[in-house]
Order: sequence, then C-alpha cells, then structure tokens
Amino acid sequence: MRVVIQRVRSASVTIGGRQCSAIGPGLLILLGIGHEDGPEDIDWLVRKVSGLRIFDDEAGVMNRSVVEAGGEALVVSQFTLMASTRKGNRPSYIGAAGHELAIPLYEAFCAALSAAIGRQVGTGEFGADMQVALVNDGPVTICIDSRNRV
Repeated sequence: MRVVIQRVRSASVTIGGRQCSAIGPGLLILLGIGHEDGPEDIDWLVRKVSGLRIFDDEAGVMNRSVVEAGGEALVVSQFTLMASTRKGNRPSYIGAAGHELAIPLYEAFCAALSAAIGRQVGTGEFGADMQVALVNDGPVTICIDSRNRV
C-alpha cells in the first residue's frame, strides 16, 4: 500500500457536482492498493499514519499526531499511486489491485483508521471520478509505502 498524506486546513471530495465528504484541520490521505497488499499492510500503515507527528505543539514544533491535535481524516482511493513509469511515458497500472481485492482493503483501512483516531474518517467513492479540493497546511506532504518498512 502506498499513501500520500497531506496535512490540511480543510479538504473535500465532490462527485458529480455533489460534495460527499469534507473535513476541517487534519489529514488528507490518498491511498493506493497493490496486488500483494493485505491486512498486515493496513495494520502497519494505520499505526504509522495515526502516530505520525506532523502537527505543531505549543512551541510550534511538529511534535503532535492527528490524534493529539484532534484532527480529522479524509481517505481517498487512488490507484494511480501504484503506477510504474519505468518504460516510456505512459504509466502502467498493472501493479494496482483490482476492485475485488482493493475495495475490501480500502474499507478496512478506513475502518481501522477511524478506530485509531477515535472519529469517523471521511471517504470518497471507490472508482468514482472525484474532484478533491484541499487547503494544504504548511505545506506538509509525506509519502509512505508499506513495502519499504526499513
């Protein structure tokens, strides 16, 4: 699994002109799921994301997690994070999991993250044409791949 995490002041997802999810200060998480991903990737990533100290403390130092900061989270599925650009200029998405694997893992990730941060996370709609809006805070953007745990 790959995630791109952005610390935001606000973020929202709109589908077909209708806003389906919105958050205030917190994390916008773009989630890519590959063929080899499973529950162990969810467990590891949720611990990493929920504990990531990227929110300012009283001294203005990034020393607080989303939980400690009382922030929200919005998780958007994004198969393009699994792109391979090794050959040519057209990305290959062969590494992205199909719907039958990816949807249950996406839903499990969202549920596990909700439990970890103590509040419901916002979501997009798997496979939909989504418009994602955000106000990046910092900016702070972190990329994590569960295959690179070292």
